[in-house]
Amino acid sequence: MAMKMTLVLDAPFVELRTVNTPPARMIAGADVLVVVPVLNEEAHIEACLRSLMTGDVRLRDTEVVVADGGSTDRTRVIVEELRDEFPNLRLINNSKRLQSAAVNLAAREAAPARRIMVRCDAHAIYPANYVMKVADALGSRGVASVVVPMDAVGKTCFQKANAWIVDTPLGSGGSAHRGGRKSMYVNHGHHAGFDLKSFLQVGGYDETFSHNEDAEFDTRLVEAGGQIFLDADIRLVYLPRATMRSLARQYFNYGKGRARTLMKHGEKPRLRQLIPPATLAACVLGFVIAPFNAWGLLLPGIYLAALAAASLLVTVRYASLCGLMAGPASATMHMSWSAGFFRQILKGQRL
Repeated sequence: MAMKMTLVLDAPFVELRTVNTPPARMIAGADVLVVVPVLNEEAHIEACLRSLMTGDVRLRDTEVVVADGGSTDRTRVIVEELRDEFPNLRLINNSKRLQSAAVNLAAREAAPARRIMVRCDAHAIYPANYVMKVADALGSRGVASVVVPMDAVGKTCFQKANAWIVDTPLGSGGSAHRGGRKSMYVNHGHHAGFDLKSFLQVGGYDETFSHNEDAEFDTRLVEAGGQIFLDADIRLVYLPRATMRSLARQYFNYGKGRARTLMKHGEKPRLRQLIPPATLAACVLGFVIAPFNAWGLLLPGIYLAALAAASLLVTVRYASLCGLMAGPASATMHMSWSAGFFRQILKGQRL
């Protein structure tokens, strides 16, 4: 018989409050652990850490842990050099290499005084006082996790088109944390902060997941009774993949991870998760039928027409010919995600 876990939060985190009127609560820096998983991030790690350390005076008392998965570039050297400037910075070894394992390791090794954990990515520069804003939101809301929206921006032409389309329903299927503007309770979002005791109570991340570990964790957290709050006032800017090949690889892995999550928990996919695989199946079937019946091209034709319309709309909206790549970027996300999803379904839970 399966046992259902019940999440019990510390007293300050029990009371349920309305979305619009949280009480003001300032979290002490000594309560906060910041975790930054890294692997060969010499080009980004210094700018990332400086952005996390700048601003609120409480940041001096936080503990910032860089969990290195075996970098072979200058990442470790840079972190060690920064320790002279930031005494609260610590470098640990993540022998399992994956981000999920890095966060778990830091969480397990945290001092008892650290009650809140903020997860950050090395390949990012964070807005001023990001860490303490996330910590304060957790304290004020009395929730197990705070997630934040991400706003995509681009530099190269393909990256711009990718960014313009990914935060729309055609790109991400309408996920609340993809450019969302409304604060609300959700079942999943871009991971930012955790009540550390709650994180450990549900077992942390599943370290067999190289992708989608966040959504898999959120499934267990919600099942255990933990609340997740999307704070639309704390936002991240991120750069999506700049090439079609790297975008395809990313979404193929996302699809595999989502399929594993659904199978692990015996869940049914949501409608927005079913649409891309159904589209891929319909297009493949249509092309198979087409040599025998021209009507087989109807469904692939409708899909291509929708992509073309999206490209034109984005081009007009942003007054840039780069928008013409929005359709191909969207198709890459849909088809790659679906291919990864189908591949994992066929493999079952095997890695």
